[in-house]
Amino acid sequence: MNWPNENWHPIGDISDIPLRGARCVKTPQGKIAVFRTAENEVFAIEDHCPHKGGPLSQGIVHGAAVTCPLHNWVISLETGKALGADEGSVRTIPVRNEDGVLSIGLDSLMMAAE
Repeated sequence: MNWPNENWHPIGDISDIPLRGARCVKTPQGKIAVFRTAENEVFAIEDHCPHKGGPLSQGIVHGAAVTCPLHNWVISLETGKALGADEGSVRTIPVRNEDGVLSIGLDSLMMAAE
C-alpha cells in the first residue's frame, strides 16, 4: 500500500518480530502493536482492544488477525475491525517494509488525534 504523504519513522528490522508475534512501539499518541504474520506480512494497529482495552500485542496471531488475550475478541490486522459478532475497531497505522527494515507512518495517527 502506498502512503505518499506519510513521514516514516524507523522502528527496527522484521527479524526483531517473531513469526506470528508482535512488538510494541511507544508514540506520543499511545502504544502501537506491530505484528508479523506466519506469511511474513507486517501490520500495525493501536495496542488496545476496543472491548476492554486489552493489550493486543500479547494476543495470538492467526492469519491476518489477532485474538485479544483478555476476552478473546478477534481483531483484523488489515482493517482494525472486530470480527464475528463483536463490534468496534482500532486504528491501523501504515507500515513500510524495505528489505526487512520496518518504518511506521505516524502522520495519520497524529492527524486522527487532533
